[in-house]
Amino acid sequence: MKKKLLLILIVYPLALLSQSRQDLEKKRLENEAEIRYTNELILSTEKNKKASYNKLLLIDSKISNRKEIINSIEKELEFINSNIIINEELIETLTTDLEKLKEEYARIVYYSYLSRNKATKIMFVLASENFNVAFKRIKYYKQYSDYRKKQALSIVNTKTKLSNELANLELLKQEKYNLLDDKKLENKKLLSEKQQKDKEVKLLSGKEKELKKKLKIQYDLSEKLKKEIQRIIEEEAKKAAELLKKKNNGLFQMTPDEMKLADVFQKNQNKLPWPTAYGTITGFYGEQPHPFLSGIKIRNDGIDISTNEGAIARSVYEGTVTSVFFMLGFHKTVIIRHGNYCTVYSNLKEVFVKQGDKVTTKQNIGVVYTESDSDHKTVLQFQIWKEKEKLNPVDWLAKVKNG
Repeated sequence: MKKKLLLILIVYPLALLSQSRQDLEKKRLENEAEIRYTNELILSTEKNKKASYNKLLLIDSKISNRKEIINSIEKELEFINSNIIINEELIETLTTDLEKLKEEYARIVYYSYLSRNKATKIMFVLASENFNVAFKRIKYYKQYSDYRKKQALSIVNTKTKLSNELANLELLKQEKYNLLDDKKLENKKLLSEKQQKDKEVKLLSGKEKELKKKLKIQYDLSEKLKKEIQRIIEEEAKKAAELLKKKNNGLFQMTPDEMKLADVFQKNQNKLPWPTAYGTITGFYGEQPHPFLSGIKIRNDGIDISTNEGAIARSVYEGTVTSVFFMLGFHKTVIIRHGNYCTVYSNLKEVFVKQGDKVTTKQNIGVVYTESDSDHKTVLQFQIWKEKEKLNPVDWLAKVKNG
């Protein structure tokens, strides 16, 4: 019973470690792919040869991904160290068992040698008081012989298992050394990227006044966009209430089909496809400190997805286009309603849909606008709303971009 419990305690964590390590390795590969893509975007901004705020944001994104890779490696090392400890404990147990088996087998061989005379065995049986005792003595000799064979087999099996575990341990240790080398390399790359960021910050430091002015303009434009989205949502709620002949309480009054759609949309949290096939987040939801302007905070009602020139924006879920409008600073915006949820796609150069259109998941809805200024950036502004409440899109999109 004790050995069975030990086996369960060893095998179960090993299965978990294997699965967890696979997940970590997958995450590492995703982050590496993200860095490669970000490098491509940085190269496109460098054509202008000027200091670029967007380039700085891309470098920040790359640094963030690099830190995640290092974090994944550290977690992998933790799993390997745990695995090594488990293997070492198993080897110790097997070694102890093997010694005990050998000692027991030595005793069996010794007593077998003492009683090797067949005549002695026969006389021992014949000397029995009755038939039952004779039968028991015959049975004893057979069991003793079987036990000796079983002990010999156990020694062979334990030796084989011990050899396998020692080999596994050596492989784990080698893997650990390889990961430590990977970690050193990633730390070296991280240092290089931080130096790259410092260099870009230095180039931009002389443009503080200009950047603060741009940030103020961007903040005002974001406020206008937010108010327009709120106005459209309120208008839609009013129309829905009138259509269903219900009281307008500022919230969406929904048909049974719309309620079902909203329910399925909500269940797809963390699973929604990205609004662009490729891209990296360079502006996160909420309020954060500015990357290098001391004391300045920036606010985002959604996320900014930097992508390649000519990138297509697509619907993250099926729904109905409730509005298509133009606004200075954000170009064309499309709002799609999914029951009482709305997704917002801003900074589009072209739009392929119109108000009232039914769209499907991943349907192309427009082309993302590319700035012609020094940044030469292509950024989609993406938002998610539930009624009048803004939501963090990162909590809704799939962790892996699915093309």
